[in-house]
Amino acid sequence: MTNKTKRLTESAMLLALAVVLEFTAKMIIPEMPFGGQVTLVSMLPVVLISYRYGMKWGFVASFTYALIEMLIGAKTVAAAFQPGYFGDDAMLLNACIMCLLDYILAYTLLGLGGAFRNDSKPGRGLMLGSLLALAARYAAHVLSGYILFSGWAEWFFTQEGFPQWGANLVSSLSPTALGWVYSLVYNGMYMIPEMILTAVAALLIARIPGIVRKMA
Repeated sequence: MTNKTKRLTESAMLLALAVVLEFTAKMIIPEMPFGGQVTLVSMLPVVLISYRYGMKWGFVASFTYALIEMLIGAKTVAAAFQPGYFGDDAMLLNACIMCLLDYILAYTLLGLGGAFRNDSKPGRGLMLGSLLALAARYAAHVLSGYILFSGWAEWFFTQEGFPQWGANLVSSLSPTALGWVYSLVYNGMYMIPEMILTAVAALLIARIPGIVRKMA
């Protein structure tokens, strides 16, 4: 098997594993009301591609995974292009922004997972790469959330059962600042646990011989 064939085969297997982990998570972990979910470290296989083969190939694989994610979320993507989803006249623009930020950019940024592949401690390098890649994905979702859904911020922080600090934020922050905080908090509710779980899993799998071997 040539190096190119091995790279393609291994990348395809890791992307397939990422999809399996995500679908398994969907069966046992509830999704967030407005999108987003903690998964069974489904981003780690994508990060591992970038770590093993370098960021250049990692971005190619991550972009492919972004397209796969759009297929998985086809129902949501299709709904975004229907009248009433965003509740305003900028339907087409907002739908395109959602596809660009929440899918294409967010998942392609997982290619950053190989940023620390030259670290003297491979386990640490994979962990740091995982944190960087998922933090970048988190930032893309935060930007999307602010642009598209910041109008829900006041409702989110004042809904029945929400802690008092939410109402305090509403009364003390400008609408712009509240929109950013809303997006940070909402997306952080699933992305921060995902980052922690992935970082821990990266340290654990790095102990398996050959897993963190650099192939390029």
